[in-house]
Amino acid sequence: MTSSLPPFLVFFVGALLAAVTRGTVRKVLLVLVPVAGALNVWGVEEGYAWQLEFLGYVLEPVRADRLSLLFGYLFHLAAFIAVVYSLHLKKAENATVQHVAALVYAGSALGAVFAGDFISLFVFWELLAVSSAFLIWSRRGPGSARAGMRYLVVQVVSGVALLAGALMRVHETGTLSFGFVGLDGLSGWLIFLAIGVKAAFPLLHSWLIDAYPEGTPTGTVFLSAFTTKVAVYALARGFPETEILVYAGAAMACFPIFYAVIENDLRRTLAYSMINQIGFMVCGIGVGSALAINGAVAHAFNDVLFKGLLFMSMGAVMHMTGKTKASDLGGLYKTMPFTAVLCMIGAASISAVPLFNGFVSKSMIMSALIDGGYMWIWPVMLFASAGVVEHAGIKIPFFAFFAQDSGIRTREPPRNMLAAMTVAAIACVAIGVRPGLLYGLLPYAVDYHPYDASHVLTQIQLLAFAIGAIVVFQLLKIYPAEIRAVNLDADWFYRRAGARLVRRTGDAVAQAGVALRSAAAGVARPMYEGAFRAHGPHGPLARSWPAGSMVLWVAIMLAAFLLFQFL
Repeated sequence: MTSSLPPFLVFFVGALLAAVTRGTVRKVLLVLVPVAGALNVWGVEEGYAWQLEFLGYVLEPVRADRLSLLFGYLFHLAAFIAVVYSLHLKKAENATVQHVAALVYAGSALGAVFAGDFISLFVFWELLAVSSAFLIWSRRGPGSARAGMRYLVVQVVSGVALLAGALMRVHETGTLSFGFVGLDGLSGWLIFLAIGVKAAFPLLHSWLIDAYPEGTPTGTVFLSAFTTKVAVYALARGFPETEILVYAGAAMACFPIFYAVIENDLRRTLAYSMINQIGFMVCGIGVGSALAINGAVAHAFNDVLFKGLLFMSMGAVMHMTGKTKASDLGGLYKTMPFTAVLCMIGAASISAVPLFNGFVSKSMIMSALIDGGYMWIWPVMLFASAGVVEHAGIKIPFFAFFAQDSGIRTREPPRNMLAAMTVAAIACVAIGVRPGLLYGLLPYAVDYHPYDASHVLTQIQLLAFAIGAIVVFQLLKIYPAEIRAVNLDADWFYRRAGARLVRRTGDAVAQAGVALRSAAAGVARPMYEGAFRAHGPHGPLARSWPAGSMVLWVAIMLAAFLLFQFL
C-alpha cells in the first residue's frame, strides 16, 4: 500500500486544530497526531514520490527511500514521546504556543527528510528555524528572549546559505534534485556550510549551547530531537564519504568534553554532550562505507532516545525544583527515585554500556573507522567515548540525584512526564538487547554483530578506565569543582567581542562624520559668503539695472558669440 498523504501534512493540520482546541480534546489530539502520522508513514513504500511542476522545474516535496523512511520513523517516535511529555502544560506555561510550535516543528523536520528537491528542503529548513524559536521564547525570560533571537538569526543565515548554494547548483546542473552534492565548486561549499551550521560544526556550534538551555523544559526535548538530526540526514544524503567530515567529526566529539566537565548548568552540559554525539555521526558519514553510514544514522536514531531521556530527566528536575545547576542540586533520589532510575538508564545508554542502545550503534562507527584505515582517528574517538562516560554517564545523574544533599524535598514529576521517560527508557533497553529491531531499518543491509568478544571487552575496558580515571581525579582533588562561573566559548566573539567592536566602530564612524562635516563646512563657508556678497540684498547682482544697460550687455554677448562662431 502506498500512502498519498505527505508525512508533514498530518502535523500541520494537527497544529491548526491544536490552536483552536482546549483541555482534554487538545491532549487527545496531540497524542493522535504522531500516531496517525506514524500509520501514514508506515504505508509509504520505498520509491514513492510526489512531484509537481514549478517554473519549468520538477519539485519533489515527498521522496521516500530507506534513508528518509528511517528518519521518518524516528521523528514520529520522538514526536510521540515529546508530546506525551508536554501534556501537563497549562495556560500559564504558554501551552498553546508550545504545542502548536512543536507540531509545526516536527512536521517541518519530516518535510525536510522527505524533500527530494532543494526548494522544498529550503522551505522546511526555514520553517524549522521559525517554529523552534518559539519553544525558546515560550520560557518568557530575558535570557530566553535574547537567546531565541540569536538562534533564529543563525538559523535563517543557514537557510540563506542553503538557498544560495541551491540556486548556484541549479545553474550548474539544471536540476533541483537533492542528492549527492560533494564539495566541487562554490555551490557545494555553500550547501555544506548551511548544513554545518545546523549540525553545530566546530566554531559554528555556539547557537546550540546558547539556546537549548534557555528553552522550556518541554521545548528543549523537542529541540534535542529534530534540528541537528535533520542536519545529520542532509549530510548523509549530500556528503557521504567526504573526508573532511572525518576530521570535523573527531573535533566535534572531543572539544565539548572539556567544556562539559567544567560546566555547572546540567542542561548546558547535555548541550555540549549533544555536539559530542553528533561528532560520532559526522565522522561515520565522512568514512562513507555502508557500515559507517549505517552506524551514523543508527546512532542518530539512538541519540534521540537516550539524549531525549536525559533532557527529559533534567527537565523534570527543573519543573519540580526550578533549578538546573549542579551546585544547587543533589540528594533528589530520596524524593524522585523513579526519575533517578530513568536518568541512569539514559546515562548508561549514552555511555555505550553493553545491552543498551548506544553500544550497538557507536561500536559500528568505531569498527568502520578501523575498516576504513583511519587508524589514528580511532584512538581519538576512543578518548571521546571515555569523555562521554564522565560528563553524561556519571556527572549528570550523580550531581542531580546523588551528590551532596541540597536539602530540596520535592516529589516525582507529573505522570505524563514519567510515562514519556519510561517509553524512551524501554526503547533504549529494547534496542540494546535486540539490535535487529533497529538494524532492519537501516539504509544498507547489515552484516554486523555488536556482541562479539572483542567489541564487548573493548567497551568494558573503556568504561573501567573512564570510571577509574574519575575516581583518581577525585582522590587527588584535581577534578573540577562545580561552581558558578561563565565559561567562554566561540559565542563570545559575537556576543561580547563583536558587540564591542560594533560599538567602537560606530563611535569611530560618528567621530569621523563630525570631522568630515566640520571640514566640509570650512570649505563651503567661504563659497557661501562670496555668493552672498554677490547675490545678497546689497550685492551688485541684486541691484536694479537700467534697460539700456541690459540691452548693451546683450549686444556685446551676441557679438562675441558671432565672432567665435565664424572664426
